[in-house]
Amino acid sequence: MSTFERYLTVWVFLCIIVGIALGHLMPGFFQLVSAAEIAKVNLPVAVLIWLMIIPMLMKIDFAAMLRVGEHWRGISITLFANWAVKPFSMAVLGWFFIGWLFRPLLPEDQINSYIAGLILLGAAPCTAMVFVWSNLSRGDPPFTLSQVALNDAVMVFAFAPIVALLLGVSAIIVPWETLLISVALFIVAPVFVAQALRAWLGGGARLAAFSNAVQPLSITALLATVILLFAFQGGQILDQPLIIVLLAVPIFIQTVFIFGLAYVLNRVTGEAHCIAGPSALIGASNFFELAVAVAISLFGVNSGAALATVVGVLIEVPLMLALVMIVNRSKGWYENGGAVKRRASADEDHKRKLETVR
Repeated sequence: MSTFERYLTVWVFLCIIVGIALGHLMPGFFQLVSAAEIAKVNLPVAVLIWLMIIPMLMKIDFAAMLRVGEHWRGISITLFANWAVKPFSMAVLGWFFIGWLFRPLLPEDQINSYIAGLILLGAAPCTAMVFVWSNLSRGDPPFTLSQVALNDAVMVFAFAPIVALLLGVSAIIVPWETLLISVALFIVAPVFVAQALRAWLGGGARLAAFSNAVQPLSITALLATVILLFAFQGGQILDQPLIIVLLAVPIFIQTVFIFGLAYVLNRVTGEAHCIAGPSALIGASNFFELAVAVAISLFGVNSGAALATVVGVLIEVPLMLALVMIVNRSKGWYENGGAVKRRASADEDHKRKLETVR
């Protein structure tokens, strides 16, 4: 990881400040940019998101899904946390905090929109940034690759139905046409483009060289997206800073809860620490690029849903770095766990038996 990527938190915060300042100084310009859309999809945001996620998706080899059985415990916990728990726990936290506890402090006409944005975040587990978190937590690279590949395959089919179900339960009208267009545009199409580029490059040195060459473009697009989103929302953020704090509460609780659940389950089932880290972090982190894009497509650039997903961007990097630190510092505690210790002992016995046979 480059020095630039290592200080990504600093650059994100600087871009947030720049975005808010530009939105305040040039509101007319950014109103024109926010109006540049087709079928409710903002074109500048769509271009930036493609530039951001396609280089990241190129790192994913879907053939790696053939190896998921090697660490079935970690994979099972990843899928359980990401798809059986995370979207629904986020919806519950949204209904509790935004729909009830904080309701008197929020604009009434945006309550449902805020909840919708939180649901979109909860239904979009991390796809690309998990490679960064896994690397920082010394996670197993093949496992990280296989779980991301499987997770993306599930997302292609599960994202739209889960979002529609939870938005329906929240009494929010689901614009199915726009939702399906968003899934096709921001999940299916980038996956196919990325895999087509992988096939064209043929893997190996050519793929590595190309990936290294376009990686700065991906990070630049990420930062440009942050600037643009905060420029769109700068007025609301300056006028109502309390809303940002209130929206951050359920996101923070959700992130810590999902991480803790997956991390402890991996320890209980005896999975290795290098597997538990990425298994827990992929669910804790969000595919906020997708959540932001779909929120803008469904509800508009200036909606409460878009603001809620942007708050996810605001706290994502620093919070995930804190969780990575917890993974690294808790390695001794993790490996002294009963199930983990017993499994390690069994592995050692197995190795000794093999050596005896030889």
